[in-house]
Amino acid sequence: MDNSVFFPLLIVMVLTTYLVRAVPFVLFRKKITNPHVRAFFNYIPYAVLSAMTFPAILYSTGSVIASAAGLICALVLAWRGKSLLIVAIGTCLTAFLASLVLMLPIF
Repeated sequence: MDNSVFFPLLIVMVLTTYLVRAVPFVLFRKKITNPHVRAFFNYIPYAVLSAMTFPAILYSTGSVIASAAGLICALVLAWRGKSLLIVAIGTCLTAFLASLVLMLPIF
């Protein structure tokens, strides 16, 4: 990548990541006591992580159907309170098995 492209992109990324962290400090001088505002700031990292991860989940395998099967498995296992390791293993196995089933000549 050319430096004339890299450094402007780097500056934009630095500014955007810094502004997200600096704006609450500038706007709120005192401790935040409003539970709604506190909840909003507490859930921002989870929302950003989800927004970045979700598209990658659907395109992580060669088939959106196999990826969707893994996603559904992960949601079900997580909803039932299984550990992160069990959810990860179950999701991988489900996506793998769905990929194998989709490779059968009947599909």
